[in-house]
Amino acid sequence: MRKISACIVSYNGADEVIRAVESLLKYTKDCALTVYLVDNASPDGAGETLERQGFPENVKVIRLPENLGFGKGHNQVLGLLDSEYHFVLNPDIFIDSNVLPAICDWMDSHPDVVMATPKLLFPDGRVQILPKRKPNILGLAARQGVPGLKKFGERYAMLDEDLSVPTAIEFCTGSFFCMRTSVYKAIGGFDEGYFMYVEDADITQKARQKGFVYYLPQFTAYHAWHRAPNKSLKPFLQQLKSMGRYFNKWGWRLGC
Repeated sequence: MRKISACIVSYNGADEVIRAVESLLKYTKDCALTVYLVDNASPDGAGETLERQGFPENVKVIRLPENLGFGKGHNQVLGLLDSEYHFVLNPDIFIDSNVLPAICDWMDSHPDVVMATPKLLFPDGRVQILPKRKPNILGLAARQGVPGLKKFGERYAMLDEDLSVPTAIEFCTGSFFCMRTSVYKAIGGFDEGYFMYVEDADITQKARQKGFVYYLPQFTAYHAWHRAPNKSLKPFLQQLKSMGRYFNKWGWRLGC
């Protein structure tokens, strides 16, 4: 039986995590699934709540003594993985189909693909625009709502491509992706120099050095998408810091 692992890093909001886990357990069939829940010292007591939840033994709760950030939180399970495929999931994800094994089956038949993401929907069924080309200054500015940059934002979001079919992408969302566990370990997981934001663009570039990264619209999942950078200053400034790290590491690009 195929071994699949998944990890969710939480910071507050245990109810959302529980909903995500329940959907994974309900709809992931015909495989050996292990789910890791890494709590980043949630001040609202989410870690304690998850520990007391009474999950089955294939759900492992790891409580961290401090908030290590998104990527470093996910990296806490690197040494524990013995799966064939590993999923990185946001707490605000939920599924209603056997999507995890289905993605693995597709990757089995495409051995040159090392990382993949499904089509993500808002809870009301609207499609989220998440596949992207490599980050660039004008594309990111357009995504932040800077006027006059619409065409750059559309190209960055690959709206000039037919995204109704499996498509190679350059920037895979960290909200929901699957990676071959051997590759995830070989690249060392996430760059821990990012506290949060843009680390998904970074890990995509590392994965692309090992093989192709694909968007798979034939598979779907739901994502509430809490866009904190648009709601307050502190997350926005953190995003700017992460963008600077990314460009310094992978090269500054004005446009696509």
